Amino acid sequence: MSCTVTVVAALMITVSANGLTAAAPLAAVYDAILGARFDDAGALMRETCPPAPTAACQTLAAVSLWWQIQINPESRLLDQHLNDATAAAISTASAWTRREPGNAEAWFYLAAGYGPLVQWRALRGERLAAARDGKKIKDALERALRLDSTIDDAYFGIGLYHYYAAVAPAYAKVLRWLLWLPGGDRAAGLQEMERARDRGTVLAGEADYQLQLAYLWYERQPRRALDMLTDLDRRYSTNPLFLQRIAEVHDEYFHDRAASAAAYRELLARARAGTVHAPPIAEVRARLGLAAQLIALGLHDEAIEHARIVIDSNPSAPIGARARAQALLQAARGRKNF
Repeated sequence: MSCTVTVVAALMITVSANGLTAAAPLAAVYDAILGARFDDAGALMRETCPPAPTAACQTLAAVSLWWQIQINPESRLLDQHLNDATAAAISTASAWTRREPGNAEAWFYLAAGYGPLVQWRALRGERLAAARDGKKIKDALERALRLDSTIDDAYFGIGLYHYYAAVAPAYAKVLRWLLWLPGGDRAAGLQEMERARDRGTVLAGEADYQLQLAYLWYERQPRRALDMLTDLDRRYSTNPLFLQRIAEVHDEYFHDRAASAAAYRELLARARAGTVHAPPIAEVRARLGLAAQLIALGLHDEAIEHARIVIDSNPSAPIGARARAQALLQAARGRKNF
C-alpha cells in the first residue's frame, strides 16, 4: 500500500515525458503571487524547486517582483531587482537549452524568463527592447510546443504575441517592420490565451488578467472584462489591484460612479482591516479614488474628509498622493460652495 502511494505521489510531482515538472506546486506558487502573498510565494518556492527545475522558481521570483511593481507602479525601487532576477532566470534557462536542446521545458522556461522583463519594459516605455524580447518569447515557445504539444501554458505567451502584434498602433507596426518581426493574428491570439486559461496548469490566473485587458482596450467588451476582474478578486482578494481595477472600470467604462465608490469603499475596508497587500498604500489609493467619486456624486463633505486624511498622513507612497489629495480637496470645496 505504501509503495503504491509513493509511486502515485512521484507521478504527480514529476512529469517525465509530457507537460511541466511539478506543475501543481508551481501553480500554488503562482496563486500566492496573484494573491499578493509574496512572502508565502517565496516560502513555497523553496519547497518546490526541486523537484521543479531551478529555472522555474527563478522565473517565479521575477514574476513576484513584477506583480509587486504592478501594485505600486509609480515606485522604481524594485526595478533593478526585477532586471537582476530576470537575468538570472534567462541565464539558467539558456544554459539548459544548450545542454538539452531537445527538452521542451528548457525552452518554455527560457521564454518565461523574458515574460516579466517584457512587461516591465513596456511599462517603462522601452518599446524597442520589449519588441525584441517579445520575439524571443515567441520563438522559444514555438520550439517548446514542437517538442511537447501538451504544454498548454505555452499558448499564453504565443497568444499575447499574436494578439498585440495584430492590434498594435501604427508606430508599433512600423517598429515591427524595422525589426523584421512576424505579424500577428488577433482572433488566433485570443483563442491561444483562452486555451492557456482553460487548459493550462500554471498560468490560468495570469491569462485571465491579460484577457480582461484585451477585452477592455481592444475588444470593446467591458462587461466581460469586469466579470473576469470580479472573479479574480473573488479568488485573490488579498491583492488590492483587482478591486482597484474594478472601481476604475465602473467609472471609466460604465460611468457608474456609485458602483465605483462602492468598490473603493470595499478596498478601504480591506486596507483598514489589513487583509490586502501593503495596507497603507491600498488605503491611500482607496481614499483618493473614493473622494473623486464622491465629488461627482455631490457628497462633498465626505470627499473633503477623505482628502484631508490623506493630506494629514503625508504618505510617501504612492508617489504624488498628497498633491492629488490637495487637488481633490480644492475641487470638493469649490463644488460645495458653487
